[in-house]
Amino acid sequence: MKIGSFDDYRIGLVEGDQLYDVTAVVPAGIDAFPQQRLNWLIANWDSVQEELKRCRAASLPRRLDAVRLLPAAPCPPHVFAAPANYRKHIGELGDRVVTKGGRSAREQGFFLKAPGSLVGAGGTIFLPKGSTRRFDHESELAIIIGKAGRDVPREHAMEYVFGYACLIDATMRIEPGVAEEERSMRKSFEGFTPLGPWIVTADEVGDPHGLSNQLWVNGELRQQASTQDMIVGVAELIELISSVLPLSPGDVIATGTPEGVGAFAAGDTLKIAIQGVGEMSLDVKEREAVAPRAY
Repeated sequence: MKIGSFDDYRIGLVEGDQLYDVTAVVPAGIDAFPQQRLNWLIANWDSVQEELKRCRAASLPRRLDAVRLLPAAPCPPHVFAAPANYRKHIGELGDRVVTKGGRSAREQGFFLKAPGSLVGAGGTIFLPKGSTRRFDHESELAIIIGKAGRDVPREHAMEYVFGYACLIDATMRIEPGVAEEERSMRKSFEGFTPLGPWIVTADEVGDPHGLSNQLWVNGELRQQASTQDMIVGVAELIELISSVLPLSPGDVIATGTPEGVGAFAAGDTLKIAIQGVGEMSLDVKEREAVAPRAY
């Protein structure tokens, strides 16, 4: 099943090029906090299946191109991210590398991206106006967590996966000896975490280790790999993160990027495609004004 968030945080079931509005499955009391609708649906997924079927049957189809898709998980409690999780990516950034000594996500753990940096399919990645810094694309499979959990052993970790989405981890690179800001900040500018185009539920994807992961810039293929090359797999990532703090329904985990990371600039178009999950494109623009703290 494909589940999209659209327009004013409404919820739709995606079937082909059509979408069926099933927002009514969420209690009206949640309307005061529409960003939380999808989190509520994920947390109550098992108990709403019959009502979901009724809402789907009563809904008139809408064309996908007639709605504005929001981030697949529009208001996650956390956006976790795995650094250095593909062997061929480790070291390809040269002196700009942050994870030193060939270490991987297994040794480094995770970092956080700001949920406010999320943007949906067809949205915009905004670069700081007038910046001379280097900005890179990183193509990643995202995990959407389906239920609360703490200290989850990897042999049970897949039970906590609700679904998957495509994610681009946009990054402002450090300049060694000149500008070496914290990783989480450099990856949390407006629009720096495209997530979409929708959530594909775990049962539809099956084994997430073996999916083609591709990214293009202006039609040029830049990244092409398989999720089977991840150093730390989905179950181990869930075990690792939940050993530090509780997981919550709607949490997002970015599983790391393969080789082929490279620069993009204002005026470019980025496209990501992950087998069995979907594809989406986003434009890159400069902000209209220079920020008080310029980068």
